[in-house]
Amino acid sequence: MTGKNDSEDDSSPPTNEEIMERLEEISHDVHKFTLADYIKFIKSPRKMVLINFISGLARGLGIAVGITFLGAIFLLILIRMAEANIPVIGEFLARLIQVIQNHL
Repeated sequence: MTGKNDSEDDSSPPTNEEIMERLEEISHDVHKFTLADYIKFIKSPRKMVLINFISGLARGLGIAVGITFLGAIFLLILIRMAEANIPVIGEFLARLIQVIQNHL
């Protein structure tokens, strides 16, 4: 069963109604499988805890890496501005960099 009527010619393009019917069938199938998988997932507490634990680790690692990169970029910008010897900003940044380096 291909979903086409036997009286139709294979070379004729499908009508809008046929396309919409097929899309509705596909949409229904996708929702049915998604709901079944979700119910199976909820019924398995171990799997649920494992997935949530792994996703939490990934989020934490992503936050740590992101903050590290942003902090490094921020410090590089501060160092470059201090090296530029802009009178007011340079002195302030030099003191700020010294404080940061002393605490690291």
